[in-house]
Amino acid sequence: RYQIHTGLQHSIIRPTQPNCLPLDNVTLPQKLKEVGYSTHMVGKWHLGFYRRECMPTQRGFDTFFGSLLGSGDYYTHFKCDSPGICGYDLYENDNAAWDHDNGIYSTQMYTQKVQKILASHNPRKPLFLYIAYQAVHSPLQAPGKYFEHYRSINNINRRRYAAMLACLDEAINNVTLALKNYGYYENSIIIYSSDNGGQPMAGGSNWPLRGSKGTYWEGGIRAVGFVHSPLLKNKGSVCKELVHITDWFPTLITLAEGQIDEDTQLDGYDIWETISEGRRSPRVDILHNIDPIYTKAKNGSWAAGYGIWNTAIQSAIRVNHWKLLTGNPGYSDWVPPQAFSNAGPNRWHNERVSWSAGKTVWLFNITADPYERVDLSTRYPDVVKQLLQRLSQFNKTAVPVRYPPKDPRSNPKLNGGVWGPWFKEDEKKKKSDKSKGANKEKKNKNKKKAN
Repeated sequence: RYQIHTGLQHSIIRPTQPNCLPLDNVTLPQKLKEVGYSTHMVGKWHLGFYRRECMPTQRGFDTFFGSLLGSGDYYTHFKCDSPGICGYDLYENDNAAWDHDNGIYSTQMYTQKVQKILASHNPRKPLFLYIAYQAVHSPLQAPGKYFEHYRSINNINRRRYAAMLACLDEAINNVTLALKNYGYYENSIIIYSSDNGGQPMAGGSNWPLRGSKGTYWEGGIRAVGFVHSPLLKNKGSVCKELVHITDWFPTLITLAEGQIDEDTQLDGYDIWETISEGRRSPRVDILHNIDPIYTKAKNGSWAAGYGIWNTAIQSAIRVNHWKLLTGNPGYSDWVPPQAFSNAGPNRWHNERVSWSAGKTVWLFNITADPYERVDLSTRYPDVVKQLLQRLSQFNKTAVPVRYPPKDPRSNPKLNGGVWGPWFKEDEKKKKSDKSKGANKEKKNKNKKKAN
């Protein structure tokens, strides 16, 4: 499902927020368990944990080993959300995995865990293994030996990034070897999928695409991936069709011969034939997002959106070759590769293009211009109107944003120094009962005072 259909369309789930993927959203591992799969997760969860029901083991995974938050130290597995709000974040199933706190770099530690799972499972029985490596993500850390090949990179962030990626490459190779060694490989499908573009300020590079992680420019939303399997019909081909992360859910359930309930309203499509046989994608559009609470664009208006859409709202949509952005689209520079320079922005100035202030609508032909250099919104007003209409239709189906304020009870100090579930349902009931009682007492006292 698109973010607008889960309520998670604004930003990420913060460590201190009482928020998680809504419990009525059925997950991929839950559906695969229905058809006899063993389901295991290793790595980064980041879908909320404020209640026990939000934890990976309650959302379809038989086992979980990894972190609950979005980032943390690769060696100590500690994460600070703000000064003084710090905790340990490494779990085995539902408990803090203190005994794994051996200072092992997370990419290697997760790989070892995967190897153990593959060694102990029967390869003739179906297995779903979700590995969400922490790399590559800030903080930029890597074991020393991986830096050797990258001494020529002057930019220290870029050098660290390269070292982290080399370690990740080795990890993927080791997982693949384990699949071969333990007899899974011939009947396996390996999907390598990223979640967003790079962060140029932290060693990433999206060049020659525009923008960075956290924006709706192609540099923020276009991500590389591959599918590797002896079961693919067309091997070694490049798929240039529209594929979105929501497509994995129906694709994998269908491959596993699972059932998708008719009343489940999905935004994803089964794209196996697109990937395996090179057929056309069943998808004609992608709603990148509509974020109604992101900073509004100052000059945005209903008038600028032809009365169809308020262009102050941050949104982006792709329909066939066309892509439309509205509102405040975020950092929009093209950042050349920084591999051999510490010079920083003064090297970019010849590539920087400042849009005239006050723009709140952009239209690009992404097939012809994936770099988003030529804005066509004034040349094709009819296309703009069509895409605004589509945005408006999507918006009618959106659920309210779930972005609650932080809860002081989330502080790891109150939880044995560990980030973990803090919200207890029965407490809530007791509290409401108590508060009802307290309110009665208060009323009585107030009556006495008044008398």
